[in-house]
This record gives sequence, structure tokens and C-alpha cells, in this order.
Amino acid sequence: MRPRDDVTPGPGGAGAAASRPAGPATADLPDMADLPVVPGLTESALTGTGLPDAALTETGRPLPGLADTDLECARCDVARTELTRADLTLTAPVADETDAADADGGAPAEAAVQSAPRSGTPVGASDLGDQAEFASGSAAAPRSAPGSGASPAGSALAPSASAPADSALSPAVSASTPSASADSVSAPTPAAPAPTPSAPAAASSAPPPAATSPTPADGPAHHEFAQQWAQRLDPDASADERGELLGRLQDLTQRLVHALSADPGDPHEARAVGEALVATSAPGGGMLEHTFSLIGSWLPRIGTQVPDREAHARRVAEVHGALAAGYADALRTRTLAEEQAAHAAVLGARDDARALAEQALYASEARFRAVFEQSGLGIAIADVHGTVLDVNPALAQMFGLRREDLTGYLGAVMLTEDPPHVAQWYAELLRGDRDHFAAEKRYVRADGEPVWTHLTISLIRDAAGRPEYQVAMVEDVTDRHRLYTRLRHQAQHDPLTGMPNRALFFDRLDAVFAEPGAHDRVGLCYLDLDGFKVVNDSLGHDVGDQLLIEVARRLDTYVSRAGHLIARMGGDEFVVLVRNSAGTGQVVALAEGILATLREPFRIRGHDLTVGASIGIVERPVAGTGPADTMRAADITLYWAKSEGRGRWTVFDSERNDREVARYTLSAEMPAALHHGEFYVDYQPLVSLVDNTMCGVEALVRWRHPRQGLIGPDRFIGLAEETGLIVPLGMYVLERACRAARRWHGAGRPSRLGLAEPERGPFISVNLAERQCHEPGLVRQVERVLAETGLEPERLQFELTESQIMATDGGPLERLRELASMGVRIAIDDFGTGYSNLAYLRRLPVCELKIAGSFVEGLRAPGAADPVDARIVASLVDLAHALGLTVTAEGIETAAQAERLRTIGCDAGQGWYFSRPGPPERIATLLDAAGR
Repeated sequence: MRPRDDVTPGPGGAGAAASRPAGPATADLPDMADLPVVPGLTESALTGTGLPDAALTETGRPLPGLADTDLECARCDVARTELTRADLTLTAPVADETDAADADGGAPAEAAVQSAPRSGTPVGASDLGDQAEFASGSAAAPRSAPGSGASPAGSALAPSASAPADSALSPAVSASTPSASADSVSAPTPAAPAPTPSAPAAASSAPPPAATSPTPADGPAHHEFAQQWAQRLDPDASADERGELLGRLQDLTQRLVHALSADPGDPHEARAVGEALVATSAPGGGMLEHTFSLIGSWLPRIGTQVPDREAHARRVAEVHGALAAGYADALRTRTLAEEQAAHAAVLGARDDARALAEQALYASEARFRAVFEQSGLGIAIADVHGTVLDVNPALAQMFGLRREDLTGYLGAVMLTEDPPHVAQWYAELLRGDRDHFAAEKRYVRADGEPVWTHLTISLIRDAAGRPEYQVAMVEDVTDRHRLYTRLRHQAQHDPLTGMPNRALFFDRLDAVFAEPGAHDRVGLCYLDLDGFKVVNDSLGHDVGDQLLIEVARRLDTYVSRAGHLIARMGGDEFVVLVRNSAGTGQVVALAEGILATLREPFRIRGHDLTVGASIGIVERPVAGTGPADTMRAADITLYWAKSEGRGRWTVFDSERNDREVARYTLSAEMPAALHHGEFYVDYQPLVSLVDNTMCGVEALVRWRHPRQGLIGPDRFIGLAEETGLIVPLGMYVLERACRAARRWHGAGRPSRLGLAEPERGPFISVNLAERQCHEPGLVRQVERVLAETGLEPERLQFELTESQIMATDGGPLERLRELASMGVRIAIDDFGTGYSNLAYLRRLPVCELKIAGSFVEGLRAPGAADPVDARIVASLVDLAHALGLTVTAEGIETAAQAERLRTIGCDAGQGWYFSRPGPPERIATLLDAAGR
């Protein structure tokens, strides 16, 4: 609403308050100066309504006895309610100037106050229909269309249709009919213009309203009024809720009827109705607005006869004021009660919270004290300077001191001998850069005994985050440390001899190579006992273990005196680590001293036992190598020492190692080479020295390496025997040779040597390794090859060396005899280079001896032959013939050799003099040449 610029003086002679803006709590309240002066609406009727102080007087001054506190509470109450301006927008007809002057003690008629606009939709009195007419007997009074807003100024409840627009104001009532809902309200209409002095006072000539008959106390109109009232207050209520609300409102309707019908009016009844409305607590807004609207529109139907319009307006205003005052007072009372309850709850909660906080603090302190005093861990609290403020009994008992002895002690937590990284962590903690750290520390008890602890130090900060205290948690782990030390010793020492084992040795060796200096050198003596296996096998492992213990004790005494580490690697192997060696001479001298120490016999359980050792020596710079390479070199050197003779030492040779590496490389490449067909077979003729015929052909395997070129059998046959590859390789050579011999079958023409060959062709001679003889399936494999190639068994000959044939016994010998029974020829290769048992030789299924080429070399010179070689060859030939064996001489390179061997009685010869080894086509060419 707009601020008023003037106020007509009311009874009392003083002017109302001038223009004032509405405050936050009264922005939606009407100015009481805007209401007409209604006789009977006294100060007591408005006190407690919650209206502003200026609105509680007719003159703009606060009513006597209304304190500021009451005014503030009233403002708060009104701000929480739906007391809008429309709730108290009342208009009443004003009498003419004479009546007004008489009533107001001489005040002019211009003192009538213009009514403020309502927030609801005003309803003219004409909307009451035929129920009551407030015009002065004229049925032509203008009406406002339903829902069209407020009637024009001066027309509502006007005495006649011709009344001027600026005549006395008429009461503004709801535009709704008794059955209209609260949703039909429209926007507020502007206020009517203020009356002018020249305007006639139309109200003076208005006749009193028509008389109405009294309505029964409990008639249909009352029930309908109660229903409309319930609909307005809670339009969304369910049927049950609506019925409950209707029951309460029917009782209030009866009380309203009593307030309206009593003569004189009973404001107490209306005030009780307002108080009861607060208890109703309907969820809809605008409770007073809806109630006032219904009372104004339904008064003619539910009230009694009212003498005149002025009395009617006065009665409505009295009921409205009393109802509003009761509503506001009850609302204020309820609000104050709620605020007091809330305040009491807050105070109670605050007291409870304080009590709970104090209780929690006490419980926390009790728990901390219980943990501190009764904990099995030692706890110390110190300041940031390291001064101990308090310790618990466990820590005092751990160190064997009293609590008083530790309290106040400076530097009890850290020790000067702590590792650098622990001291750094502690300094970071004191600076606030670290919140905690843990470490294992060694302390000394009061009795001098060491105590190992697991220490955890945590930092406590103040409210600003600065370091204030430090708390040390100390756990006694002495038993665990001792157990760990014992287990670690067991893990790094040999259980039999007590010497360091390979784990500890490799730890020390790795440490040598971890940070090598430019001139650092290292030496190793890797030794293996000679003949120890014989002691174990003959005297038992108990004696062998005792021997190892005595050897270890003697070695440790000698080596430790020199300041070196000796460890048992396992079995009867030991290794000595020489750090910062002075050169190879120092390590060699150490090895000779070890051998000398072991020469003295050991007395074990009544036996005098003597053991030697083979030692491999490695001495080299630390830089440029590693622990694994050094140990590998020492192992290889030990193998060299044992292969060259026992009881000696051997120094690592890099060139020899390169050769060994190349040899091992070939050994690793052989399986793939056999699979890829890199091996092939050459053939060399065996020629009879009697008639100069080709009696046989020897198959010789070769290796065409993709990178190294042609590799002779002297480089890979030994590797094949060591790795076991000789078995598949020998079978490969046998199959190729038998197929080639089968192709030569039937060649009976004379060769280029001028002599005729046998009709069946030459036999094929294949080398047989000792390992092949131990193969259980050798005979079956030979039978399969002969069957697949179609070669007769008599045309196949196996060659074995003298040492191999003498080693055959049991299964290998039986296999040779089985092959011989099939017709296969057995020959001894390189006869005279090994040790032969002639008695054993007689029992072997051998048919031929091949004399080694070393005995034939003395017969190569064109002049006189070496008489010794000639005599040895003659003896071998005589021996073979005595045993019924044929003799073939190898390595014949000259005609003189061939002639001398023929003279001695040798049966056949083989060598470059007759033909170099070549492919099978060369043999076929030689056989074909016999026909030309």
C-alpha cells in the first residue's frame, strides 16, 4: 500500500502518524489509521493483536501500558502468521457531519478515513442477493459483477444509485457468494480517492437496512457456513480430515452466532473463536482473511436483526477486532511457548553437550592413562628438545631404571651411535618435516646387558601446527633379534662344518664387485678334494663326514690366519676369497700352502686317511668383470686341474678358455645342425694289398658349418660322445652309408687299379661309438636299416677303438656277439694305441684289426725303413694272423709304404695313396672305371 500523506484527526484531537515505510515485520499489515473509527473498538480490544505500535491507537501514539517487549513479540507473531492487510481491511458507512460531530465530540465529518485496498477480491453488499439489501429501500443499487474486482469507489453499500463517487465509504466485503471458493479472489484494486469538502454527505440520508428475521441457532445456514469455512481453510483435506475439521468449525460457528446475535455484542466469544482458530492449525494460508470474508458475507444469514447500518458495521468491526485480537494473542502465546521450549531445548542441549564433552574428555584421559600405565610397550613423552617429561612403568622396567631416573633426562631417545639415516629422520621430525618414523635400535640396560628395541617416534603438534611434543613407543625385541641372528647364522653357515656356506660367500663376493675401485683386484682358489668319494664308498658316510669336519677345521685355521674367507660350497668343494689381492703370485702361494696343509694324514676312527686337492686359481682386476664370470672361470680352471692330474693347482688361461668356449658352443649347435642336415658322409676305399682290389669303403662323417665352414670329426666327435648326440648321429651315418653301399651292389667290373672286384661290391665300414654299444635297441635298429636298404649283413662292418672294445662287457658285449651272429663284421680301429688284453681279445667276435697310422709313419721314407716301426708292425700282423684276424694298415701315403706293408704280410691298406675321402659318386666312378 502507498504511504499516507495526511491523516484526519480522530477522537482525542491529535493527528495520526504521517507517512512511514513498513518495517520487515509489518510490511503486510494495514495501517490502523486507514481503518474507520469504530465506536466500541477499544484499546483493550486491540491490545495483543500483534499490530505495530502506531496501529494500536486512534491518534498514532502507542496505547498506555503496551511495553516495547510486547510490541516486539507482537511484530514477530504477526510476521509468522497470515495476518495480511486484507485480514483487517474493514470499511463502515460514516454518518453525516452532524452525526459525526456529535459522536466524536465536535470533530468535522472530514475526519472519516478512507479505506485501504484489500488484497482479496472485494465483494459489494449487493452480491448477497435477495438475502439482505443494505441500500435505502432501492432495489436498483448497482452491483459488481462476480469476479470483476472491487466496486467503484462510493458505490458499494451506497444509499442510492445516484450517490456521488466521493460519498462516504461503504464497507468492503468479499465478492464471493456464500458458495464461492477461496480460489476465486483476484488482484487488489486501487484505493478510492479521498472525499472532498464540497461533496455532499450521502450517508446522512440513507435509511436503515431492512430488518431480517433471526436465524435459528442450529439451522442449515450455520451448517453451510461451517462447510464453506472448512473448504476455505483446508481445500486439499481428505474426507476424514475434512470431517474432523468441520466438527470443530461447527462449534466455532455457534459461538460466532452468539457473538453476532448478542445485544449488546459479546467480544469475548469472538476472541475465544480467534484463539480456537490457532488451535485448529489448518495447513492453508490466509485463515483470518477467509474467516473475515465469510463473516461479512454470511452475517445476514447467520446473525440476528441489526437495527441499522451503523450498528451493523460496528458489530462486524467488533467481531473482527475481537477475533483478530484472540487469534493474535493465542498465536503469540503459542509462539512464545514454542520459543521458550526451543530455548530450553537449546540450553539443555548445550548443557548436555558440555556434560558429554566433559565426560568424553574424562573418559579419554582415563583411557590414555590406563594405556600409558598398563601398556606392555615402553612409552616416553618428551619435548622437542629431547627432554623426557614422563615415562611409563614398562619403559623403566625395560631399561632397569626407575621412572624418576628417566624423567628429565636429555637425549634418552636417540643415541650418538645411531646410523646416519636414523639421525636424519629424527632431525626432520623435530623440524616438523616428518610426522613419525620407525627404526630398530640397540640400547644398554642399567646392568650392562644389551636390549634390542623397535622404536617408533611420533610428533605431536600444537593448535598452530608447530612441533610441541614427541612420543616414543619402545618395543623390546631382544628375543626376536636373537632368534633372527641365530636363524641368519644358520642360513649363512654350513651345518656340518660350521664354515660359511655358499650364500654367505656370494654375499661377500657381490660386495667386492658392488663398488669396484680402479686398482682393486680379487682372487679365488676353488678346490675339490681328491679321493674323497673312495672314503665315502669304502668307510661310510659317517667317516666321510668326520673327515670333512677335520679338513674344514684345518683349512679354516690356515686361511683365516691369512685374513681370507673360506666357505664350503657343497660336498667336498671349498672356495677361498682373496680380497684386494696383490697379484697371481699371492694366490698361487696360498694354493700351495693349502695343498701342503692337506698332506698330513687325518686320524678318523682308527683310520689314517690322506686326501689331496685340485685347485683352480683365478686372479684378475675387479673392474670389467662380475661375480658370475669370476666363479665360472674358477670352476673351469678346477676342471682343468682335475683333468690334468690330481693334487695340483692350475691358473685360469683366457686363451684356453676361449677354446673351451668355442668347443662348448659347437656342442650346443650340434642338435640343430643334425636337424638341418649340416652333417654329410664322405667315403674312402679300403684296398687289398694282396691283389690290389677295392675290398671295402669306410664312411667318414663331416660337418659343413654355416659360419665356420668345414669342421673335421676330430673337433665334434668327442663333443657328440659327451653330450650323447653320438647316438642319433651314428644312426644317421649308418643309414646313409648302407644306402650308398646298396647302390654299389653288383659292380663286378675291374677298377682303375687293374684288378677285378667282387661281384657283390665292397663292404661298408661304419664307426660305432661306445655309447652306441650301450643302447639296448642297437641290434633292432641295425636290423631295420638293413631291411630298409636291402644291404646284406655280410657287407656291413662296425669299427670300434681298442679302448672301447676292451670296455665292452655284459650288455655291450652281448650286442656285439648278436651282430656278429647276424653276419655283421666287427673290427678294432687304431689297434696298438691302447691297452689290450690278449686273452680277452680272443673271446671277442672280432674279424679284423686296423693298425694305427702312427706305426706306419716309420715306413713312409723311400730309403730304409725305421726298423723299430717295421718290427712293431710285423709283430702286430703276426699276432692278428695268429688270432685268425685280417690286418688293415691306415695312413698309407706312398708307394714305398704300401710295398713294405705288403712285404710284412699286411692284408689291406687305407690312405691318400689309394684315394682321398670323397662323396659316394667318386666310389661309383672308381667302380665304373673297372670296366674300362
